[in-house]
Amino acid sequence: MLDTAHAPDLTLSDARIVTPLGVVEGALKIEGGMIAGMGRARDGLSLGGAFLIPGIVDLHTDHVERHTHPRLTVLWPLLPALMAHDAVVIAGGTTTVFDSLSVGASMKRPERREILEPLVAAIAEGQAAGVFRAEHLLHLRCEISDPATIALVDATIAHPLTRLVSVMDHTPGDRQSPDVAKWFDHMIHEMEVNAATGQLMMDDLLDRSRSMGQIVRDHVVAKSRAASLPLMSHDDRSADHADQAAAEGMAISEFPTTLVAAERARARGMSIVMGAPNYLRGGSQSGNIAVSELLARGLVDALASDYVPRSLLDAAFRLADDPDTPHDLPAAIALVSDAPARMAGLGDRGRIAEGLRADLVAVRMVAGQPVVQAVWRKGKQVY
Repeated sequence: MLDTAHAPDLTLSDARIVTPLGVVEGALKIEGGMIAGMGRARDGLSLGGAFLIPGIVDLHTDHVERHTHPRLTVLWPLLPALMAHDAVVIAGGTTTVFDSLSVGASMKRPERREILEPLVAAIAEGQAAGVFRAEHLLHLRCEISDPATIALVDATIAHPLTRLVSVMDHTPGDRQSPDVAKWFDHMIHEMEVNAATGQLMMDDLLDRSRSMGQIVRDHVVAKSRAASLPLMSHDDRSADHADQAAAEGMAISEFPTTLVAAERARARGMSIVMGAPNYLRGGSQSGNIAVSELLARGLVDALASDYVPRSLLDAAFRLADDPDTPHDLPAAIALVSDAPARMAGLGDRGRIAEGLRADLVAVRMVAGQPVVQAVWRKGKQVY
């Protein structure tokens, strides 16, 4: 069990400490699970010249589904699945993870309706029992094309682990899927149905979206605002999408798919979160705007792992060496720690500064690749 309440006082020495103001060579003192200050001490635990960065904060990963559903029709026991997910998360240097759970179902994943509440309960059970090494919070990804989303939001929005809500619309012809024909071909292949059956399924989805989409959206927005939860728009493609989100009080634009949408989100005062895999791969798998272009234009405020948890660590260190962007190492690390923590209202972490939580990651470089050497959460070594 992770007992962070009794973490021993500790000095981490011979470290290259990545602070908001620069990289400082020296030692970091930890007392009572909190950062107590920096100095030149040579005693304590030597990190051998490794970088010491704040624990990564991941606002969006649906990687958990790779463990709960290792095959399309296989549901794995939930707590063991979550422990496997947690092991991957912590190994990538993430100490605070927002498990991004689908609220409502897509056509391809109807089981998401049934699994949501048991999965939330399993995450809460694991967190309370101390079996996770990272801290797990909930990001509710609300699909407005599914009328069932209304009841599912009502059942989960007040859960104490729920800290973030996003509004999604995966209806073909808009946002992530503007090319209906391409979406249709992909859908019938993945669902293994013929064109006639696929057409009936798509027509049903479109009918539900037209009749209920705005009603579901309004409900999600109202419930989130009543609970004072940060709201994110998802996959905005147009200026109109960004304007709608801003008018609804959303403070964060998550994964805008075009330059136009990102620029309008910034103009409307919204923060912008983009996916680290897009940056590492050199572009979007769906043909959307490349994160590298938005980074070069200063239109990215934070990165999220999306579907590869350790992508945040890799992206931050690659970004610091990228001549096409203005980010040095402290600025790159802030994109995966300080900025997402602030967006989620977690002011007690995300930076190496006196008085903040000692969520820390020691990273050494091997052949240009960042390798996690050790991880501490609230001053206790967990990896």
